[in-house]
Amino acid sequence: MRRPCTTSWSPSPPRTRQAQLDEKWAFVAKKQANCDPADPADARKGDHWDHVALDPDHRLVVCAVPGKRTAENTVALVRDFHRRTSGRLMDLITTDEYAPYRGAILEAYGETVTPPRSGKRGRPRRSSKVPPAGLTYATVHKTRVKGRVVKVEQRLIFGTAEAVGTALARSASSRAVNTSFVERQNGTDRNRNARKARKSDCFSKDWSVHRAITYFTMDSDNFCWAVRTLRVKAEDDTWRRRTPAMAAGLADHVWSLSEWLTLPAVHQK
Repeated sequence: MRRPCTTSWSPSPPRTRQAQLDEKWAFVAKKQANCDPADPADARKGDHWDHVALDPDHRLVVCAVPGKRTAENTVALVRDFHRRTSGRLMDLITTDEYAPYRGAILEAYGETVTPPRSGKRGRPRRSSKVPPAGLTYATVHKTRVKGRVVKVEQRLIFGTAEAVGTALARSASSRAVNTSFVERQNGTDRNRNARKARKSDCFSKDWSVHRAITYFTMDSDNFCWAVRTLRVKAEDDTWRRRTPAMAAGLADHVWSLSEWLTLPAVHQK
């Protein structure tokens, strides 16, 4: 007889206040240069990217979208992040300078403005999306010399410099605009998932398996992997280990992999 599930977790949104977004490269079956665009069998082969949204304060992978590096997948990532955090504005969103992020963030968080009718002849002006007050988004510009980063600059896209300063002062992770935490997560995921290593014989051979294992490693790590820098001191002066899910208010203990795999699925609209 299967014992009843006693795992405690919260379906409420995580305590996320900041977001770092990035893409991590991998490939399926063969490198992109060896794919034939005219061959339908190669449509799911070649370069694939993990589009990742990370909560840097809690080291929580809020969502991920594996697939081709396209504007559509970037929009899907930001839209999913917006949904999982109940649509509330973040203190700060940071990305690299990948162009589709700006439009995707504006589409998800922007307010629709309809210009008033002028009373003149002709077609009225179209409605458009504008960033709401409180939306703060900055990018990281890296200057490289011979492949090495020699300078990092922040560029404000939406919001004010004062809002960025306030967000960094409140941050539990960093005092500078950066994408270091999501990049660190990319490296950690490559270490735990051999098929994501840059030079490996263990690369994925099938897209469906590649997609499944991507979600498996990232989601299970949220609940089952205690992060040393997230530990806190308990009342008895011992250190209490915490996972990203615990730090973000989604769980109350470190889950075993068995707990995570056997928890009944909850489908949220």
